Amino acid sequence: MATDFTQEIKDLRATMASVREVTDLDALQQQIHDLEQQAADPSLWDDQERAQKVTSGLSRAKAEYERVTGMDQRIEDLEVLVEMGQEEDDADTLAEAERELQSLRQAVANLEVRTLLSGEYDEREAVVTIRAGAGGVDAADFAEMLLRMYLRWAERHGYPTKVMDTSYAEEAGLKSATFEVNVPYAYGNLSVEGGTHRLVRISPFDNQGRRQTSFAAVEVVPLIESTDSIEIPENELKIDVFRSSGPGGQSVNTTDSAVRMTHLPTGTVVSMQNEKSQIQNRAAALRVMQSRLLLLKKAEEAAERKELAGDVKASWGDQMRSYVLQPYQMVKDLRTEHEVGNPDKVFDGDIDDFIEAGIRWRRAQEKATAEV
Repeated sequence: MATDFTQEIKDLRATMASVREVTDLDALQQQIHDLEQQAADPSLWDDQERAQKVTSGLSRAKAEYERVTGMDQRIEDLEVLVEMGQEEDDADTLAEAERELQSLRQAVANLEVRTLLSGEYDEREAVVTIRAGAGGVDAADFAEMLLRMYLRWAERHGYPTKVMDTSYAEEAGLKSATFEVNVPYAYGNLSVEGGTHRLVRISPFDNQGRRQTSFAAVEVVPLIESTDSIEIPENELKIDVFRSSGPGGQSVNTTDSAVRMTHLPTGTVVSMQNEKSQIQNRAAALRVMQSRLLLLKKAEEAAERKELAGDVKASWGDQMRSYVLQPYQMVKDLRTEHEVGNPDKVFDGDIDDFIEAGIRWRRAQEKATAEV
């Protein structure tokens, strides 16, 4: 069946109209203008931290603007390509147009997903914590597999990451790990990854070759900013210091630089050991603690308003995704029903389709709740 290019291009333009409406290109242009003026100030680099924020913010704003306007240009170019192919009845040109159409569909869909990220903290950078659950050494190994999966996902997109804390298990794998993804909308994207992940496979640690089911929990919180009003009284915090350690308990630091911070009223615990000094680890731990308490505060407010137990993640159930390696191979999200038959690609960071499906599912859930 021949492709209806006219309808396809019409659909692409309709989607881009909604993308432009949400993106607000005029406001984005003004933001670029303001940041360019700040970047031109010779005294900017007197404050290194502010200078980095301004320059990175300018780069991101320009990239966002060009991503939207560049997509409009690609649609126009596609239309010209189709007209040429049809007028000259050139099969090669029409085949090229078909390939570009497929590429544009995916690119526009990705932009459309961004428009669904309108939550209060969706624009924030993210702090992700992975913890081994039930399943012994297999669960610890699974936690390490998930850490690699998310870091590879970030690497694929060129997103900067920073591993803040790793707690190694005795035999293999990780008890827990915490890392940051330092790019706008990291929280909006990765928040749909929060929940319990399940792995089914023949255990490489079982000399009888039995099938093992293991679990790991993923927690995603928005990175705190200085403008957020979260004050934690000193008497609510318990601070413990200890020596950083590597795999198998091997010491990697001869000083007590690692920090474990406990918020006594809620029992929330944050550990940091990957910075060079105790002061740096303490500051990093406080920032993550504030992020978690901020999200907890918002969840409690939502529960009071709607008599729900926290935010939307609480309704996902104990297992949100299964990774099955035996007796067949499949990764399936239990909320969206999205599934693929190649776990190796998923564990290598190919999770964009799962994230997109999760964002669309979450928006549908929010819309349904609002209509009740």
